[in-house]
Amino acid sequence: MSHVRIDGLTKRFAGKPPAVAVDNLSLEIEPGEFIVLLGPSGCGKTTTLRCLAGLETPDEGRISLGDRTVLDLREKVDLPPNKRNIGMVFQSYALWPHMTVRRNIGYPLRTRRVPREEARVRIEEAALLVDCAALLDRYPAQLSGGQQQRVALARGLAARPDLVLFDEPLSNLDARLRDQVRAQLHELHARLGFTAVFVTHDQSEALALGDRLAIMKAGRIEQLDTPERVFEEPATEYVAGFIGMSNRIALRRAGEGWTVADGAAVTGDLPVPRAHAEVAVRLRPDDLLLRPAEEEPPAQGVGLAAEVVDAQFGGRHMDVVVTIADSRLHARAPLTGAPWARKLARGQRVTAWFAKDTALYYDADGVRTAAHAPAAVRA
Repeated sequence: MSHVRIDGLTKRFAGKPPAVAVDNLSLEIEPGEFIVLLGPSGCGKTTTLRCLAGLETPDEGRISLGDRTVLDLREKVDLPPNKRNIGMVFQSYALWPHMTVRRNIGYPLRTRRVPREEARVRIEEAALLVDCAALLDRYPAQLSGGQQQRVALARGLAARPDLVLFDEPLSNLDARLRDQVRAQLHELHARLGFTAVFVTHDQSEALALGDRLAIMKAGRIEQLDTPERVFEEPATEYVAGFIGMSNRIALRRAGEGWTVADGAAVTGDLPVPRAHAEVAVRLRPDDLLLRPAEEEPPAQGVGLAAEVVDAQFGGRHMDVVVTIADSRLHARAPLTGAPWARKLARGQRVTAWFAKDTALYYDADGVRTAAHAPAAVRA
């Protein structure tokens, strides 16, 4: 385990103008902590990881592992990957096809010149940790995708590194294997307590694995917090959209009420201070519900006129795509006690609604609005 400190990390790629992949990024990782870098393609998460590993040389910044500085460009320090005592698990597994599982796991031990008997013990221990001890004499071509990924994980742990880096290691697995290996990785970290940085664009992986999540945008950290806080209290609209609140409704204040972009009135008030004339509402698909067009939303609900684009059977509910003004949104219509929802058809008019406390509200700059002011102190 190792404390990790990143200060002012900046990486540019040549071009006109140069592309800034990582922009003055600073981050501290506690010993034994599992940090997830989460964001879309091009946000800088993989470049950050490669700078940590020594596979990319940044333009500015300093990186230390424990009490050892591995990168300090002002002092002209830049240790190569094999001098940083880092384990890495790649997206593509990167197993040598001509080597057995045993030799693949032992490869980093050979490069570090670990004595043969000690290496044998470490290989077998690492294989046992990830449940692939029975595979040691097989070749990668004889393994399933899940088995290959477990071998890659064992290889990353065999040298007992100060830090383990994961570059989207589950993205090549099918859904069932991805869930299985993710659960095994979570259990393994709980048992061993290694320090880890995990890169992914999958929010479910991030929420399941991370002690803290760093949501990245344009080479910077937009929000750094626990999975629970990021999920329940996304600091900006960008984070809300990326963490699963994919429904966005732009509303404009009209007198004492609100309207959507085409001027249609909204039923119900929003818990938004009067200083905000425009607001973006963010919702998860589970929280946007449907009723027949002639029905109003329940108390504490906000209703909008909508039109059905598509409806699919989802078991105990219908998964429905609707349009509200020019926005295309995803909603759910529970089937229990609502037989009308089974007959939803394209072009049908409905009332889409949400409970006020299930939505989050953001201003024109994408920042969360303050809590709803009490009526007695409104302007």
